[in-house]
Amino acid sequence: MELLAKCKQIVKDRHAYAKDWKQRTGGQVLGYCENYMPEEVAYAAGMLPVRLVAEQMPDVVSAKWIYASCYPAKNLTNMILSGIYDYLDVIVNVEGCQWMFNVFEVASHNNPDLPAHYLFLPDYPDSPTSKDVLRSELVVLKRKVEEWTGRTVTDEALDHAIEVYNTNRRLLRRIYELRRVYRTVILGSEMMYILLANQVMDKAEMNKMLEELIPMLEDRAPFEDRLRLMLVGSETFNAELEELVESLGANVVADELDNGSSSFWNEVILQKDRLLAISLRYLGRPHSALKDSNWRRRPQRIFELTEDFCVDGVLVVKQLLCHCHGSDNYAVWKLLRERNIPFHFFERDTTLPADETRIRVEAFLDMIRPGVTRVRGWQQPLHI
Repeated sequence: MELLAKCKQIVKDRHAYAKDWKQRTGGQVLGYCENYMPEEVAYAAGMLPVRLVAEQMPDVVSAKWIYASCYPAKNLTNMILSGIYDYLDVIVNVEGCQWMFNVFEVASHNNPDLPAHYLFLPDYPDSPTSKDVLRSELVVLKRKVEEWTGRTVTDEALDHAIEVYNTNRRLLRRIYELRRVYRTVILGSEMMYILLANQVMDKAEMNKMLEELIPMLEDRAPFEDRLRLMLVGSETFNAELEELVESLGANVVADELDNGSSSFWNEVILQKDRLLAISLRYLGRPHSALKDSNWRRRPQRIFELTEDFCVDGVLVVKQLLCHCHGSDNYAVWKLLRERNIPFHFFERDTTLPADETRIRVEAFLDMIRPGVTRVRGWQQPLHI
């Protein structure tokens, strides 16, 4: 399908897309690492917020600047210091992963002329004071983007940005809901490429693509029934795992990733105080292990997704040296065991060790397949 191929190509050529966008619009590009970035504030000032996506490449500089961090952090450090992200006009770090904070520190230290801003998003989102703290942070962010762009962020501009982003979330949710049926019309890798493209594209342009894509998907012939897997764990930067799963005759039909379903699951509920409304949206979104530190709501959400999307098994995948997910896994594993949901855990870095992962995933599928009557044909009538 042409639009799906276009999403994949945009992910591959994301740097060229950003440079072309700057040339077409005359706007500025704001780079960020964490998916908690309140993009609406920057978008209201005419900026293009883009998630910095790590990519494995020859590393000649990161060892000097960053130590004992996860591989995506090292890869991003290498990319920034090598000049791949030289088109950025601003870099922002939202309080979260400390490895990504290291990337932000190195980037701002080595590029003194690059405007840099640290935004504190409370690590305890459920605190009674969190909404006031984040709103005060957005007041500062609003003032900073006005300084960077020379444009005033009016209530009307914020309303427009909120509507564009809410529309984007609704469209993504419509596509995601197509995965609930047994014979889906979209593969897990295709969905991931849509999400990755969404994180580097102008949301208004992305919305036009999604509006064209949805009717095509709804009219698409469904794929054959496969084992249905769910992906849980650290955020991802490519669709290699989903493609590997598909090559083994299964399909990822749901995820609980920070840059996956969690990134678009809820909307901004508009109110007179726009910055408060945006604050409540980001504090109320499904939280990653970074922010789910008090009530441990992640395990219950994971269970609800396994039920809603008829999941046969769960892949719990952690980035090497990702301490937040490492400390949170005990609660996820406990729930999956209590609910008798098969799962397999392994670690990865920016790239996927293909042969090892293939053997492990294939063995996991062989273990759960006998218990899934749907794909064994038991629902078919007997011909005697």
